Amino acid sequence: MERKIKPKQKWIHYKNPTHEYEIIGIAKHSETLEEMVIYKALYLGEFAYGQLWARPKREFLGKVEKEGKIVDRFKLKN
Repeated sequence: MERKIKPKQKWIHYKNPTHEYEIIGIAKHSETLEEMVIYKALYLGEFAYGQLWARPKREFLGKVEKEGKIVDRFKLKN
C-alpha cells in the first residue's frame, strides 16, 4: 500500500513517537528535481517548535532498522 503525504497531516519519527511533525508540502530540489518533503516540528525541545525541515521523499517514506526490526522512518499519526 502506497503511503500518501498531504499538507496538514501529522507524522511521527521512529526515534521518538511523542515528537510530531506537520507536513507543509512537497517541493522539488532546484537542481535534481528530486521530491522533498517539507515538514515542521510540533514539539518543544532540542529543536524549537515550528522549525522547518526538508528530507527527500524516498527517505521520508523509507525504512530503518530499530532494535533489530525494520520499521518506517516516519509514520502517519492515527
